[in-house]
Amino acid sequence: MENQNETVFRLAKPVKKGILRLVFSRFLIIAALLILEVLILVSVSRWLKPYIPYLTILQTVFVLAMVLYLFNNSMSTSAKLTWMLIIAVLPVPGTMLLLFVQTNLGHRNIQRRVEQLVNETKTAIPQDPAVTDSLRGDSDGTDDLACYMSRSGCFPIYSGTETVYYSSGEDAFAAMLEALDTAKEYIFLEFFIIEEGYMWGKILETLIRKASEGVDVRVMYDGMCELNKLPFGYTKLLEEHGIAAKTFAPIIPVLSSHYNYRDHRKILVIDGLTAFTGGVNLADEYINRTSPYGHWKDTALRLRGSAVRSFALLFLQMWNIEETEPKFLPWTEREVPAKGASGYVMPYGDCPLDGDRVGETVYMDLLYRANDYVHIMTPYLILDTELRTALAYAAQRGVDVALILPGIPDKKVAYALAKSHYKDLVSAGVKLYEYTPGFIHAKVCVSDSEKAVVGTINFDYRSLYHHFECAAYMYKTDCIANIEADFQNTLLKCRAVTLETIKQEKAFYKIMGWLAKFIAPLM
Repeated sequence: MENQNETVFRLAKPVKKGILRLVFSRFLIIAALLILEVLILVSVSRWLKPYIPYLTILQTVFVLAMVLYLFNNSMSTSAKLTWMLIIAVLPVPGTMLLLFVQTNLGHRNIQRRVEQLVNETKTAIPQDPAVTDSLRGDSDGTDDLACYMSRSGCFPIYSGTETVYYSSGEDAFAAMLEALDTAKEYIFLEFFIIEEGYMWGKILETLIRKASEGVDVRVMYDGMCELNKLPFGYTKLLEEHGIAAKTFAPIIPVLSSHYNYRDHRKILVIDGLTAFTGGVNLADEYINRTSPYGHWKDTALRLRGSAVRSFALLFLQMWNIEETEPKFLPWTEREVPAKGASGYVMPYGDCPLDGDRVGETVYMDLLYRANDYVHIMTPYLILDTELRTALAYAAQRGVDVALILPGIPDKKVAYALAKSHYKDLVSAGVKLYEYTPGFIHAKVCVSDSEKAVVGTINFDYRSLYHHFECAAYMYKTDCIANIEADFQNTLLKCRAVTLETIKQEKAFYKIMGWLAKFIAPLM
């Protein structure tokens, strides 16, 4: 809890949760369409009574046609099954919801804009041929992954970048404050969640001071913050203090599928020399000053060196979405001296609008290439068929696959959905553990003491299909040993999941998980 002698810097009064989160949720859309179908059926049931046999045949033909359409669609297998079930049970609202999603209502313009910006910056940061030459023929497959990433976006792989891993939000916060204080030219800050309190207050004090010194300070946060974290128009309050600010996908009273795609990234770039990413948002629970779900376990990564340029580019791609004249120079062309650190670093982003599931592909690459172990920390486990198969196959061929998950949930439905995968995974030899002190929010994957990913990407549909995400892939860097050590230390505070403990799960989670699994791809 906050020390009463400490002042929390605020620009506005704390806000309570609003109802707009519900208004713009898929749940409300589905419920509204279901009510609409019931009303239509009731209102026309009398005069359509003589035609019910014909309507039944028509509905059957329609459902079969939709099933054939979905069967040949390019969406994931899990999503196909979900849509087939919804349309079979609720033909009218199910089809209307599918059309709403498939026609990209409300986000066609942003999709075109993102594609344009990505194409414009495809070669913004040239790949150093000396780095790829040093990886050529690598037996661990990092050269192959780098080749794949080069076709997916501007994601060069770097050598000579220093990496520091932080095993708690508290340590990451202290490092961020220290780095912010050194800013001389610019600060780029992009976070999914910003909430007024001690953590954001301390950072904001520094940002305002740096802006007054002439530093180019830019802040970007997801529009969902203005539903329950920040007041509407918070960007104007920041601008009054010399901080350029933007909201990604602000919530307005217009029905749009655009609200489904959120900016889940956490990026801090300082002078092109230092960058941070990881699971830590800028709110007090991330540093355990508040404890809504027990102890909050989170992680972060700091980069110093040439790889920082990629995080500057990721930030600028999002920042320039609404700019008529996007600017990427000079921030992406700045040469950064190599730090002499060992190994390779490859920062990357994942865009939900391009159909290229970069985040999931990197995770599956680690699972399929692992020889000894793959150790994972993730807050959510809502898997599609491909990722579930990759986890099970790695375990079945003798790899030590272990996942640490929350012991105290922040979302009970998501918690139940994770448990719905437990039996299949444990039966396949995957080791599952629950963090007993509280909530795991870290997004970490480490393999064979040589590879690791730290970033914002969860093992769930939201992260893998519907969010803008980012992460850093590392190969033979110095901090990988620290990541594995943190996993082992966290493991000491966990309870193991076994077939016996699964049998003893509360009926609520069993039933909720079984029911929610049918609509998991829509969550």
